[in-house]
Amino acid sequence: MQLREAIPADAAACVALFTASVHQLAARHYNGEQRLAWAPPHADMTFWQQHLAGLEVLLAEREQSLLGFIGYAADGHIDLLFCAPQAAREGVASALYTTAEKRLRALGQTRLYTEASLLAKPFFLNRGFAVIEQEDVQRGDVSLRRYHMQKMLD
Repeated sequence: MQLREAIPADAAACVALFTASVHQLAARHYNGEQRLAWAPPHADMTFWQQHLAGLEVLLAEREQSLLGFIGYAADGHIDLLFCAPQAAREGVASALYTTAEKRLRALGQTRLYTEASLLAKPFFLNRGFAVIEQEDVQRGDVSLRRYHMQKMLD
């Protein structure tokens, strides 16, 4: 597995991975209506291109196949962390997160924070994050549960 910085041309592959991840990996935690509201089949690529352009995005690949990606901001916000369903539980998210945390530490950050899904919550808890509050967010008429979490760095 290799890690590399994303370029604008990677946006479509990131969106496809995100959509597959939500619909397959999160199926135990969110019903079909919730998954469709979170990751509609026809993504707004303009939104995604702008969103990804505002983040540091790191990709994990093997043989030019995208395994996962993380998007984070210099203020310590872990905005996106998704793995391809076929690469789940292979250390992809851990490698991406560890690299992002090292980079954020090097920038002098003392606090990392995220909004974790039901699926992602255990991952972040295992890396020292604590739940600040539970939240239900609306996507149209659909409610999705997530958790505001943070980790204080030494």
